[in-house]
Amino acid sequence: MRIAISGSHSLGKSTVVNDWVASQPGFLREEEPYRALGLFGPYEIKFRDASTRLQNGIQLYYNISRIHRYASLSDDVIFDRAPVDYLAYSQYTANQATTDIDDAFVASMVPAVRESLDHLDILAFVPKSEAWPVAMEEDGIRPVDHAYRDDVDAIFKQIYRDGRFDVMPREHAPRLIELVGPAEQRLDQLQNAIRSLQQGSRSA
Repeated sequence: MRIAISGSHSLGKSTVVNDWVASQPGFLREEEPYRALGLFGPYEIKFRDASTRLQNGIQLYYNISRIHRYASLSDDVIFDRAPVDYLAYSQYTANQATTDIDDAFVASMVPAVRESLDHLDILAFVPKSEAWPVAMEEDGIRPVDHAYRDDVDAIFKQIYRDGRFDVMPREHAPRLIELVGPAEQRLDQLQNAIRSLQQGSRSA
């Protein structure tokens, strides 16, 4: 089962990934591209209105390359971030008009994102929810900026709820779900989505 957790920063995505792997020891965990390439890697990667085409592009294609490593439903892996994330963050930077990222660059990313999603079985979006607020964690890594998080979350909601960019593949699209509520509930929602897919596969 190939799962990607997607959404704005500081909303509990990594917590979902870590909790899932702890409860499902057979699953592999694929690290967030920023941590693999920037924090623990050779690249300087910036956020907000300082992101560049190079920085967001290498994260996108790293994410896609890792997804392509897993070819079938029998591969049990969970990704911290999905290719869609780099569309949302790039669109935020394009809206600021401060670097070489613009609307044309964002549009150029869409075909690669759409093609990669047919290699996922579940795409789990973690939205910001007023009913279940998540405090921002000052860990020295992620920006502590509520407006930034909110603006990016709004772009994610346009993509996943309103169909912006038309990212879903025409065939073999992943099951899109939203994860909300406390940690245990999010894991239950993920487990229910897996169970539904497996039942559908058996009845097909």
